[in-house]
Amino acid sequence: MRDLEKILRRLHSLGIAELTTVQALNDLPGSYINLECRLPNGQTAKILDDTKTYLAIQVERTGNERCYGVAADDAQIAVYEYGCNGADAILVAWVRL
Repeated sequence: MRDLEKILRRLHSLGIAELTTVQALNDLPGSYINLECRLPNGQTAKILDDTKTYLAIQVERTGNERCYGVAADDAQIAVYEYGCNGADAILVAWVRL
């Protein structure tokens, strides 16, 4: 069972201002939110499991047309930044719980 409070505490501690106000996450299928994204090493990949369900949310960025996307499970939180319809996704944070 996923521990929502633990996920939210870890998410709020990442230092991303827009994510500090997140209080709820929604169940979404990995196949829907598993974006191909640019990794810190410059390569692109999908890092989520299409067959799993994640706790997730999209958060608007202040003064920016891009959004943050969050996907979490029992072991990890992935935070992406992307444009309209998930375009040009970049992995911002990938942390263990």
